[in-house]
Amino acid sequence: MDNREIERLVKEAVSLGKKTLVEPEAKEVLRLASIPVPRFQVVKDVTAAVEAAGRIGYPLVLKLVSPDITHKSDVGGVAVGIKDAKELELTWSQMILNVADENPVAMIEGFLIEEMAPKGVEVIVGAIKDEQFGPVAMFGVGGVAVELMKDVSFRLAPLDKKEAFEMMAEVKGFPLLTGFRGGSFKDLDAIADVIIKLAGVISSTDGLKEIEINPLIVYDEGAIAVDARAVIG
Repeated sequence: MDNREIERLVKEAVSLGKKTLVEPEAKEVLRLASIPVPRFQVVKDVTAAVEAAGRIGYPLVLKLVSPDITHKSDVGGVAVGIKDAKELELTWSQMILNVADENPVAMIEGFLIEEMAPKGVEVIVGAIKDEQFGPVAMFGVGGVAVELMKDVSFRLAPLDKKEAFEMMAEVKGFPLLTGFRGGSFKDLDAIADVIIKLAGVISSTDGLKEIEINPLIVYDEGAIAVDARAVIG
């Protein structure tokens, strides 16, 4: 984990008066913490998007990058499974129209071209600095559905592997990771590793208030963080 570079990135954002890290910045924090993320590139126009897509490869994901929009999918700011350059151009145009309609005053910093991760089990891993308890790690199963079900567990950070496994076992959705209804057993070690690393980031980084991966997609071997956000200040 490159703590010094993470600290520099956060301090620079704070000095610019930012309240959040946009997704590419949050993913850079994850990368510096040795948490796997998809290959991605931020672009400003559709020509650069097509060029980036040629390097990354199809199918891919197109996402809006804006500090003013937390839930990009709610405003039509996420498109998955884009198969070729023509579809990318059409999707790009439609996304601009969607955002203009839903949030016309939002500041748009660019668009994210990202390789599409294979399907797996979605979990959420987060870490916050609580005013009462200090650094705290959070885990839940279900990705976006976690926000509705509130099926999460917490531990004080930093924490060890035993505590990370205890966190996983406490949530009701845990069987989805352990072969529920004939499913395969997912890589719990990979999840524990991400929990421990994210807890370490929140514990050791001044100016970082909150960081969340939602979802972290987990496979039989390995896991990858496909979306991330962070609160700073």
